[in-house]
Amino acid sequence: MSKRSTGTKQQKSGGNGTRVDMKLEVHVIPVADVERSKQFYERLGWRFDAVLAPTKDVRIVQFTPPGSGCSVTFGKGIIAGSPGSAEGTLVVSDIEAARDELVGRGIAASEVWHGASFPPEARLSGPDPKRASYGSFFSLNDPADNTWIVQEVTARLPGRV
Repeated sequence: MSKRSTGTKQQKSGGNGTRVDMKLEVHVIPVADVERSKQFYERLGWRFDAVLAPTKDVRIVQFTPPGSGCSVTFGKGIIAGSPGSAEGTLVVSDIEAARDELVGRGIAASEVWHGASFPPEARLSGPDPKRASYGSFFSLNDPADNTWIVQEVTARLPGRV
């Protein structure tokens, strides 16, 4: 019997076995109004991937942010969570340019802050004074009130893609 490659990369783990790479490729978020959410993610400039309706009670919509390997899926009949309960993080290389682009697209975005993302009381106004990687943020909400934190990353931590 021959071995077939599946394209899955395995790495040595610290123990006796191997570790299979896992990639987050889809994040499912709850929304109240599918069409309004679809229009919002189009306005963000995300790539529209698909809309599927496998049954009359299910509608699946998928978008992918520019440059991302992970897509966002939402729709009708696919998730039990309450609209507004999801939080996600988007990574950009220039926090101010990203915010300016989104505001230019008509997206309501918070001011840029630095310090901790959570709790909000720990946030300090403006970008990180040293523009340290992982140090500057802003946020936005979709029509369902799901929150997206946008974080500036200019140099990745070891082991990150």
